[in-house]
Amino acid sequence: MRLSLAVRLTKAAVYQKPLAFRNVAQLNQSQRLVQKPIVNYIQRQWVQSTSSQSTAAAPGLVNTDDNDTKPKRIIYGSWIDRLPEKIAPYAFLARIDKPIGTWLLYWPCAWGITMATYSNDVSPWSAAFMLAAMGFGAVVMRGAGCTVNDLWDRDIDDKVARTKIRPVAAGTVTVPQAIGFTGLQLLGGLTVFLQLNTYTQILSASSLALVVTYPLMKRITYWPQLVLGLAYNTGAIVGWSSMTGSVDPYVVAPLYIGGIAWTLTYDTIYAHQDKLDDIKVGVKSTALRFGEKTPQWLTGFSSAFVGLTALAGYMNGQGLPFYLISVGGAAAHLAWQLKTVNYDDTKSCWDRFRSNHQVGAIIWSGLLADCAYAATLAA
Repeated sequence: MRLSLAVRLTKAAVYQKPLAFRNVAQLNQSQRLVQKPIVNYIQRQWVQSTSSQSTAAAPGLVNTDDNDTKPKRIIYGSWIDRLPEKIAPYAFLARIDKPIGTWLLYWPCAWGITMATYSNDVSPWSAAFMLAAMGFGAVVMRGAGCTVNDLWDRDIDDKVARTKIRPVAAGTVTVPQAIGFTGLQLLGGLTVFLQLNTYTQILSASSLALVVTYPLMKRITYWPQLVLGLAYNTGAIVGWSSMTGSVDPYVVAPLYIGGIAWTLTYDTIYAHQDKLDDIKVGVKSTALRFGEKTPQWLTGFSSAFVGLTALAGYMNGQGLPFYLISVGGAAAHLAWQLKTVNYDDTKSCWDRFRSNHQVGAIIWSGLLADCAYAATLAA
């Protein structure tokens, strides 16, 4: 309630418009609130953004032509621009030029599969097959999730500098075409779904509700990143159950909850890229919720992630390589991220967000090293 009022006060100040109050109590609350750090923070960031945006080129270059009757092609600034004009928007819609989202979806799956293989009588070949299948599934399901997100957000994306070139918002892909493309990607996901045991199929199907509703959360709560974490880290549960046909809650629960804390960390960094536009269009995020206290919040989430990952490993009987590489390496990388990120610089936020691929890889590398170490001891 207070944060919402803070945003309204900021808008009133920036646009020099009077702000109506429903009652005396709300007026008194606003007078107290203008002295709070959150209001000063939002207003200061907004002023900085306005001054910088006045000289910066807008993202999403458009290939213009002297003949206005010719259609304009959006330049995406990646290898997608070399694709045929009719195919490029769909490639961008699935974000295949930015695989970081796919990796962040895949790594919890890989952790679950590898940890289940370590502590259960599972064939390494079965694990390798499932790792590959989950990799393909992560590609198509992440693409489907991005398409659904763009369908929900088409009325917002065209008002945000970073997202206004997204195909549905820009009109290069129509809503029916985007829905059809979603169905095509889900068909690809179905090929993986059919490889799973019945128990895992039920778990996978139940997570689809989170995928569909996540884009709506930014309109409702300042914690949409929590819902994203619930959706993205189901791979830890599905990965384990795909190997065993069941779930060991003593291992899977801390792995899953820790993954949610990790998502809250990296996606809050990501959300800081758009915090000023988010205020203008009226959507919410943990970046706005935490404000200047973001470093403290993310330190807590990162610590929870590392601690819960270590707990999952302990409950799974992991060995020394896991603690040295997975736990120690992830802790060091996250400490580096939080020490070096500049929350007011878009490039810095993007670079640190993208580096979380390395965190996932470090944890999986430690799990693989532990499997090899255990095999050596058993020989």
